[in-house]
Amino acid sequence: MKRPSYKELNNKIQKAKEAVLVSPIYILDQEIIAADALEIDYLVKDISNVLSDILNEITPFNYAGQRPPQRSYEDKIKGCELFAFKWESKRFGCELYLKFVLKESLMWLVSFHPNRETAGE
Repeated sequence: MKRPSYKELNNKIQKAKEAVLVSPIYILDQEIIAADALEIDYLVKDISNVLSDILNEITPFNYAGQRPPQRSYEDKIKGCELFAFKWESKRFGCELYLKFVLKESLMWLVSFHPNRETAGE
């Protein structure tokens, strides 16, 4: 069986929704997320609300990551599985790309920006 399965992805999305509601969001690279926030037109200080909204937009069918999921090489989240999604956002009116890690019930935001197919993400 190829993973992640629909059920596993649904579970990851649900856990991410829960993490956003009860814990602070950990941002892997704040400068990159801040620059991308300007492009999408939201304030980084509102990231919890933004993520709460967009996590309600995505489904397992929007999974855009590798099978099996790629593991992070970044020190703070080394070895954790990366979950990437691409979808047409109703809130922002464009196709977005979101990549996150769940580590010990905490959500680490790796990427969140307009989809850039040619960027190789």
